[in-house]
Amino acid sequence: MNTAGTIDRPLTHDPQKQAPMKPSTHEPAGSAPEDFTTSGANDSRQNRNREMQLIQEALARAHMHERQHQAEQERRATRLVTARRMQRRAERASMRARRALAMAVMQ
Repeated sequence: MNTAGTIDRPLTHDPQKQAPMKPSTHEPAGSAPEDFTTSGANDSRQNRNREMQLIQEALARAHMHERQHQAEQERRATRLVTARRMQRRAERASMRARRALAMAVMQ
């Protein structure tokens, strides 16, 4: 299926490879201002594409930063739970040792 690209779905996103815009039949030839150049249009299109790409990169960077922050919080929570569990285990062992010592002293 070899269909031509549309405005919404161009064949390529590279401005250099896109077909130049054809003049409209509704406008008379030469109606564009004299200071308008095709290279200026390509430059602005490239800048816009670069800016859009930078926006996407910034969003991705922020998303990854947020995910790293969440992962670090989860690791801290896991370490805290483990530390509390070990503390309870140590307290139980201490109580057993006290009982054993008390039993030994009583006999």
